[in-house]
Amino acid sequence: MTATSRRSLSVLAGLLLLAGCSSAPTLKQGAPSAPPPPSVGSGEDRLYTTPVSFNDLPGWGDDALAQAIPALRRSCEKITHMPSGQLVGNDGQGGVAGDWMAPCGALRSVAAGDHAAARVFFESWFQPYRVSGGARPDGLFTGYYQAELHGSRRPGGRYLTPLYARPAGLAADPSLNGTPYFTRAEIEAGALRGKASELLWVDDAVDAHILHIQGSGRVTMDDGTVVQVGFNGSNGHKFVGLGSILARHGKLAAGETNMPSIRSWLKTHPAEAPGLMSENPRYVFFRLIEGDGPIGAQGVALTAGRSMAVDPRFIPLGVPLWLDSTDPDGLPMRRLMVAQDTGAAIKGVIRGDVFWGAGEAAFDKAGRMKSRGSYYLLLPRSRSGPVALNSPSARR
Repeated sequence: MTATSRRSLSVLAGLLLLAGCSSAPTLKQGAPSAPPPPSVGSGEDRLYTTPVSFNDLPGWGDDALAQAIPALRRSCEKITHMPSGQLVGNDGQGGVAGDWMAPCGALRSVAAGDHAAARVFFESWFQPYRVSGGARPDGLFTGYYQAELHGSRRPGGRYLTPLYARPAGLAADPSLNGTPYFTRAEIEAGALRGKASELLWVDDAVDAHILHIQGSGRVTMDDGTVVQVGFNGSNGHKFVGLGSILARHGKLAAGETNMPSIRSWLKTHPAEAPGLMSENPRYVFFRLIEGDGPIGAQGVALTAGRSMAVDPRFIPLGVPLWLDSTDPDGLPMRRLMVAQDTGAAIKGVIRGDVFWGAGEAAFDKAGRMKSRGSYYLLLPRSRSGPVALNSPSARR
């Protein structure tokens, strides 16, 4: 027996001991100790969940599960600092924060890279639920990445496209107050002059627009330093995809509207690109990010290949998800993800956006991903939640 095997067995024994000491369920699957999470929504936009066993998860035995542990640790840090009775997710689909204390505590014993220990951890502490939305058993999965740009702290030369901070006094989403802010076309015509500060200036308007879509980026400055920028609110207007705009104008065929093709067309048609891009009225404001990034909507740094953007009306931020889909090359993509972000276009019960990381390889993967698939919620087996969760009046 190798030292690694002995270490794995030691950690597995420790996890099982922790589970026993904390009254967690045994490894028996398909028998949750808590009622299923509540259904949320109505009609086709309604979350339905069915308890299943880990053996029902397609490809569960093949994933390198320990690769998802860093992402889950970050989410655990956020959840376990919430008041113990605070709901996790809309209407408490994820129970309450106190339900996560024991699983998140046991997570500390799982060593980096120890996939066997990670598997026992999840099977000991979590119950999987198949997710469906009305009559549709599957949904759409796309990808996003951390954009990379070149910039300067002063305008001039090739650095002519500003990245704006959110104007003072403007809500993060003005549409919630019923009054969207200036449109993209108005802002690019100068509506923000004197109303908002420029964080920095970048050298490519197409890359800046893609940054607005992705929500975060790394900017290599003209002095050699690298800064990170992240989403800090929008003008409140509805997002209109560049692919649909170019297809509507006959610039790209419907089957060509992936992000690599869109970027290529816009950069090779500089006279037409500004007018077409202005037809997306949504505009995003940014902030500078210190430390690890990019930062997702849960407030934690994202993990390439393991973080996913979801619709938080249905999926609680911070919870693990088992994804069953295909990657941009058509290969099976069955892996453990963590719901850590949201997006303007990520709407629906079964709808996900996979974070692929930074750089051109990530851009290529993210830009080509458009796959059907499904996912499963993994929730603490000892999830209790407030009593009101089980009453019809608590459901929407």
